[in-house]
Amino acid sequence: MLNSTCRCSGWSATRVGRAGERLAGLAVARDGGKVLYRNYRAEGGGEVDLVCRDGEVLAFVEVKTRTSDEGPRPAAAVNQKKQELIKRGAREWRRLLGDQVEDLVWRYDVVEVWLVDGERPRVNWLKGEFE
Repeated sequence: MLNSTCRCSGWSATRVGRAGERLAGLAVARDGGKVLYRNYRAEGGGEVDLVCRDGEVLAFVEVKTRTSDEGPRPAAAVNQKKQELIKRGAREWRRLLGDQVEDLVWRYDVVEVWLVDGERPRVNWLKGEFE
């Protein structure tokens, strides 16, 4: 999928988003990470697209996908409100881990995905994108 030419013209936003999340997971694995959970929805409204392991670090990942090179980068869409939702989801995930969280190192990442019709997908994993 990462090496295939995109034929995404006419796709709905939902389909684009799902494809972006699949590609992000593949890219994380390609780069040595491991996806532990997809689309985590916490009580109280928190949400995390991907929960990943990157070495000894637990990464809470937001995936942003675009179908054009025009306009701002996908990561620019991760505004303060979105960051708070991700942080809320991450807090709930860590709470559920209980005592295991004491020595745990975590961070907040963004994976940018471009699905431009007629081109191969591009994926950029931004580690530690916000705090």
